[in-house]
Amino acid sequence: MKVVVVESPAKAKTINKYLGRDYEVLASFGHIRDLPAKDGSVDPEADFSMIWEIDSRSTKHVAEIARAVKGADTLILATDPDREGEAISWHVLDTLQKKRALKDVKVERVTFNAITKESVQKAMAQPRQIDQALVDAYLARRALDYLVGFTLSPVLWRKLPGSRSAGRVQSVALRLVCDREREIETFVPREYWSLVATLATQDGAQFEARLVGADGKKITRLDIGTGEEAEAFKRDLDIASFNVAKVEAKPAKRHPQPPFTTSTLQQEASRKLGMAPAQTMRIAQRLYEGTEIGGETVGLITYMRTDGVDMDPSAVQGARRVIGREYGEAYVPGVPRKYATKAKNAQEAHEAVRPTDLARLPGQVARYLDAEQTRLYELIWKRTIASQMESAELERTTVDIAAKVGPRVLDLRATGQVVKFDGFLTLYQEGRDDEEDEDAKRLPPMSADDPLSRKRIAANQHFTEPPPRYSEASLVKRMEELGIGRPSTYASVLQVLKDREYVAIEKKRLVAQDKGRIVTAFLEAFFKRYVEYDFTADLEAQLDRISNHEIDWKQVLRDFWQDFSAAVGETKDLRTTQVLDALNDYLGPHIFPPREDGGNPRACPSCADGILSLKIGRYGSFIGCSNYPECRYTRQLSAPADGDGEGGQPGTRILGTDPQSGLEVSVRDGRFGPFVQLGEQQEGGEKPKRSSIPKGTSPGDVDLEMALGLLSLPREVAKHPETGEPIMAGIGRYGPYVQHKRTYANIGRDDEILSIGANRAIDLIVTKETQGPGRRGGGDPGRELGKDPESEKPIVVKSGRYGPYVTDGKTNATLPKGLEAEGIDLEKAIELIRAKQASKGGAKGGKAAGKKTASKAATSKASASKASASKASAAKEKKPAAKKSAAKSKAASKPAASKTTKAKATKTGSNSAEAGSGEGA
Repeated sequence: MKVVVVESPAKAKTINKYLGRDYEVLASFGHIRDLPAKDGSVDPEADFSMIWEIDSRSTKHVAEIARAVKGADTLILATDPDREGEAISWHVLDTLQKKRALKDVKVERVTFNAITKESVQKAMAQPRQIDQALVDAYLARRALDYLVGFTLSPVLWRKLPGSRSAGRVQSVALRLVCDREREIETFVPREYWSLVATLATQDGAQFEARLVGADGKKITRLDIGTGEEAEAFKRDLDIASFNVAKVEAKPAKRHPQPPFTTSTLQQEASRKLGMAPAQTMRIAQRLYEGTEIGGETVGLITYMRTDGVDMDPSAVQGARRVIGREYGEAYVPGVPRKYATKAKNAQEAHEAVRPTDLARLPGQVARYLDAEQTRLYELIWKRTIASQMESAELERTTVDIAAKVGPRVLDLRATGQVVKFDGFLTLYQEGRDDEEDEDAKRLPPMSADDPLSRKRIAANQHFTEPPPRYSEASLVKRMEELGIGRPSTYASVLQVLKDREYVAIEKKRLVAQDKGRIVTAFLEAFFKRYVEYDFTADLEAQLDRISNHEIDWKQVLRDFWQDFSAAVGETKDLRTTQVLDALNDYLGPHIFPPREDGGNPRACPSCADGILSLKIGRYGSFIGCSNYPECRYTRQLSAPADGDGEGGQPGTRILGTDPQSGLEVSVRDGRFGPFVQLGEQQEGGEKPKRSSIPKGTSPGDVDLEMALGLLSLPREVAKHPETGEPIMAGIGRYGPYVQHKRTYANIGRDDEILSIGANRAIDLIVTKETQGPGRRGGGDPGRELGKDPESEKPIVVKSGRYGPYVTDGKTNATLPKGLEAEGIDLEKAIELIRAKQASKGGAKGGKAAGKKTASKAATSKASASKASASKASAAKEKKPAAKKSAAKSKAASKPAASKTTKAKATKTGSNSAEAGSGEGA
């Protein structure tokens, strides 16, 4: 019997079918162990020795693998073909060796790029040993991430209350977003003008031409900087005569892009399908593990964590056959295309992400997949097929036009483009972030010296614009260009930034939040080297050199730790004023923008001589006056919104006037978040009416109509069908709700509060009333994900009062923030339920242990009092014995103190557990 270990149960089931009865395929369920979330798991003083701990949910899986191996002749480690996969195999092997479960058992390592019968059988015929260099690269990366997370995060907690964590790659990615925000804030628009002439040929065909020169000199985009200059050119063009000076038509080709890597897949899925990188990888994982088609479970795409753009020769030939059959031989290039990766520091060059069988058209597999899987599979299939198609053939035409005004000649130019043969464009065109259309319009036929007639002349004013904020796709692209992190980690890095609330998504763009900007400012001020792009990229290059057997992994750690620990040590003596001064300087354009009246942007608006400054409180950062406590002016960190100075307070944006009361309606920043307000607070009067802005709605998107709707809450939306009493809708502590008497039901979606209708409101209330008290989730039947392989109980995802959760009918586990009900799969659901079960068991065990310990302590105390008399008499008879006893007592007290210290460190470490786990920390 041969035991095969893979990572996921879905993969195990499929591979078992391929291999037959002589094999038992078991799943490790990902990593079986990790560094404990406490101080000391990596010890630089002991040459970076690492303590590994088996995850509580993995104990059963490890025991099952150990049981199976004891009766086997061969253990085959078949985890994923990358560093993490190699590391999982190493962890499994090391754990089994320590359990002495591998006596007389042969160990082999195999990898396959796709879960198909052919790929799996081919891999089994070509076993190898674990690649220790890849494992060393993993160990170095894991140690680096741990040391940065568990060393830097406590510094943040001490110096910046309210900050959550810092990580090796996370901090640099955050800096990219914050740097872009600073560019936008400090950007100074520049005025420029363009002149466009609408002209017509003798046949009456119209086209547009732009002014590009005058009197033999070129005019570039920003050269005409004032309206006066533009008007002078317009006057000349209004009286000029036009004729064609030159027509030039050049053939051009546009070549297809290579098939997907992890990074380009995430970028295109974001641009074309609106999927976040984490969502893309989750769906791709399911496509890789496969689905049942024609009675057989097959993997639909190759491994999705790769930097490679090459394809297996058989796949290339398969693509060419599909192209010829589906699109015609004209679309098949004479020679197959070969691609080389351009990514900086590309690691293990696996095959590109592609369908395992290119003859499996998207329309044929759609009925076996859900909607998201179908869309992603179609994207991957189209990109792969297009990468082997013929280039598009274009004709680009440039027409130079002379405009004569007496002796003066002005130069205009018109450009056009014609697609002569669409080639790969018939199937696929890469998405773009800037939504700019690359294809110029077709120009009418013209020849040199043809006269042209003027239809109109337009002088258009423009202003240069700041660089756009990063989308998730463009940030991934930029990180890859700089060599920061690895494509397989980009999704987790972005997710951590969102979970920590360092960034937010607004209109599909990443917006740096105050919390994230404070962290970045602190790191740039006091740990600048460690958030530099080149430093981080160089560290990644060193990890690649480790995996290539070029350098020793522990030497990399020694070099890093020597400087890093010294930098951390220097921050211990930092005074709060030093930190605040550095943050005030760095964040000045954000928190103290220039005033329109030219006054001091840091002058307190509430008192005569106060100066505003960044303050750090128990719950985070805010802006306060230097004259505190005499002046108690405070506001949130963000600079006042546009419209301040119109009678509102800082942080206020006036939306308009309520037509009923005549009072001003405004959006404001509050201690608990943004809100809308009607009117102003009058001295000695009642507080003005206010309403919270629903979660997920940007304050900048709130207009007068929405604000009035929010201020009308709670509002009646229906009458109860039985009692006839009103059903009200409002926003409460737990979000939007509907209410009938004492029955409350969460609406679920925050943006529904203003649009919810009578039918939906009645349905929610009636469902809640029929469910009865004490039951979670109401009448939502949920969506069944599958059955628990251990208990055979159905696992269901439901909507509950506090958000979506998964349940096996007995244990309920709330979905973590950022994970939507639509995106949960069976494996993740089981993991959450197991974790909840483990936490319940731990709590009970802790309580029992506590009682036992207390009882034991009482017994010890009684014994100690009995022994004290005999010790005292012994001390009288023999003084040296007392000395010896004191020495023993002193020695005994040391471990106790150490234990207490370690307990405190563990408590601190638990808060930074996420900070030290993985590159996304």
